[in-house]
Amino acid sequence: MNSLETTYLGLKLPSPVIVSSSGLTSQVDKIRIMEEKGAGAVVLKSLFEEQILHEAGKLSSASQYPEADDYIRYYTRNNSVDEYLDLIEKVKKTVRIPVIASVNCISAGDWLRFSEKIQEAGADALELNVFFLPLDPGKQASAYEKLYIELAGRLREIITIPLAFKLGPGFTNLVYVVEQLANRGVNGVVLFNRFFEPDIDPGKMRFTAAEVFSTPADIRHSLRWVGIVSGLVGKIDVAASTGVHDGKAVVKQILAGAKAVQVCSVLYKKGLEQLSVMTEEIRQWMRVKEFRSVDEFRGMLGYKNLPDPGYYERSQFMKYFSDYH
Repeated sequence: MNSLETTYLGLKLPSPVIVSSSGLTSQVDKIRIMEEKGAGAVVLKSLFEEQILHEAGKLSSASQYPEADDYIRYYTRNNSVDEYLDLIEKVKKTVRIPVIASVNCISAGDWLRFSEKIQEAGADALELNVFFLPLDPGKQASAYEKLYIELAGRLREIITIPLAFKLGPGFTNLVYVVEQLANRGVNGVVLFNRFFEPDIDPGKMRFTAAEVFSTPADIRHSLRWVGIVSGLVGKIDVAASTGVHDGKAVVKQILAGAKAVQVCSVLYKKGLEQLSVMTEEIRQWMRVKEFRSVDEFRGMLGYKNLPDPGYYERSQFMKYFSDYH
């Protein structure tokens, strides 16, 4: 029997497939089904920094952005902080797989102390979905990187449960940032965050939202960096996210070095049953290749294990396409 058991953030998972933070992971009944269908862990729907601050009385109702203010009031009314803590407790009582809480933050501010409440509610780990938008033309890239690193240090002074940072791809030196996060006690990174992307409707002359769900082709955004980071920063777990729509994609990310792989869009498109399908696809591949465990093939095609790591390097792009005329 092929074993899909793995460890991520120091937690034992029955499968490397994790359901990432979304509306799907905000309901106890759905999370129970996810466990039945083979999920190794779940990341609960994110609690937003603005929501925490609003409930704590930190946000003024007089805002320069009334639309945002309306949204915050609506979100808080329908998704209170107490309800989030209750969700953690209820899910922990219902399933045996690890339950990872999630906070979506845009600053290293007063919300930090709330992480203690998440820990007290019984979350097995905390995933920080963080992005500091670099808008200051007078600020160097290193100043923004420093914000992530300082945030990690401050969080580690407050909580003891495993901690992961879900990062975006826009770093000058991602390997350095991950190394510094590891030095400050961060247990894992998730590569990559999927942000809201604007689009423009030329006909109506207005901004709209781009496609919300990922496609299988989007795996290219994370595969390279999963292989590089897992190979060069060995003291931190790397989870892959975005573009994972089948078992084959999960296998690719593990071969690159991922400890776990997060899925979301495919579950919206095809239903929670897809977890079972993906699990069987992974097992079937392992049977064909005669691997008995996930650990046996993890990182086999990662950056540090390739005779020619140039496959992961940008310089190979033009060399590859030079064969096409």
